[in-house]
Amino acid sequence: MVKNNPFLSDTYTSIWAKHFDQGEEPIRFDFLKDVGFYKHASLPLYTNYGKTLTKGMDYNITPELARDYKKKVFLIYDVPAYFNRDTTIASDHPLKIHYSKQYPGFAIELGKYNNLNEYMLSTFSKSSRYKLNKYKKRFEACFDVSYKVYCGEITKVQYDFIFESFKNLLIKRFDDKQITNNNLNPEEWEFYYDVAYPLILEKKASLFVIYDGDNPIGVTLNYHSDAVLFDAITVFDIDYGKFHLGSVTIMKLIEYCISEKIEIFDFSKGYFDYKTRWSNKTYDFNYHILYDSASLTAKTLAFAIKSFFDFKQKLRDKNVNERLHKLTYKLKNRKTEVVTSEARYKFEDISSEPLPAGLTEIDLNLSENHKIKTQAFEFLYLNNECFKNLKAFANTAGQYYFIGNAKQVKVSPM
Repeated sequence: MVKNNPFLSDTYTSIWAKHFDQGEEPIRFDFLKDVGFYKHASLPLYTNYGKTLTKGMDYNITPELARDYKKKVFLIYDVPAYFNRDTTIASDHPLKIHYSKQYPGFAIELGKYNNLNEYMLSTFSKSSRYKLNKYKKRFEACFDVSYKVYCGEITKVQYDFIFESFKNLLIKRFDDKQITNNNLNPEEWEFYYDVAYPLILEKKASLFVIYDGDNPIGVTLNYHSDAVLFDAITVFDIDYGKFHLGSVTIMKLIEYCISEKIEIFDFSKGYFDYKTRWSNKTYDFNYHILYDSASLTAKTLAFAIKSFFDFKQKLRDKNVNERLHKLTYKLKNRKTEVVTSEARYKFEDISSEPLPAGLTEIDLNLSENHKIKTQAFEFLYLNNECFKNLKAFANTAGQYYFIGNAKQVKVSPM
């Protein structure tokens, strides 16, 4: 069993209940320790507190010591296979379990590594290691970068500022992808906001933040058990995409895990390319459906639940859910949706030439200059220039000029 699973803590369950179960006390059973449940309004069905918002449920089962499972069905979401849950029940016992395999999970086992370099050597080719390290070095050279893990201590003012930035970055990211993100549903986001702060103070959660100056440009919410770091939500400013902040975030979190003797860095459920590149362990998330096989009602209900989730997973395997998220986004944003082709541009080195007269300086931090800013960041990346030294200008012909310490270019549409 995972020691000090944060999703079983009193703090997590009580705040989840406030948001999703009207603040009720969880229902607990003698045969099934640790997990709290709520009951379906009309069926003999009990579902675990947290539902799909946890990143890994765990439980102890002792059906031989209690009979309070009689005529009931128990649904436990998101049990990672690597938790090695012992659910062995005597074959002649009326309590049975169905398993429904759902999302794939990905993780990095770090127990045998002493530092990030050892892990990188064992995982990536020489050329890949060079690229990953280059991204990080370029990023740190071009901006006023700092990293901070908030775990055990954070002021409410700091927390509110980071969480507001967190939300804005997620909105920006998923507007760019034009898909709906469930985390941003108001009810769900308010839960994350309420639960993360007390868990950080209890060292059961953390916020990893990348700053450019005083501005958060990358945020990751993690949950903590004794030996596992669960990556719950991560986002970075898409303006910095050229610098691969996703990879920078993972490298810094691996360093943190190793320094804190955390053995598993868990990317949690769902398939993404970056998870397959970085992980050295794959596993399945399973839904566990426990039921009293001596009750026809419970037996039938358990089979129906398993069939339903198995069917959902088949649809998920066909990417139906991803298409649905895109459709949902389009329906919600029909009035504002504008389809544009990505503008193409070229850099012309004019370092040996004087700047033309009549140029207007541009403030790259203004929202209306967002596209110019992304071009400026590419200039920084390609030329190893620093943003604080960069000046940007425009002329009346729609051309831009980026002036760095060592190089200056004219930016023209292609």
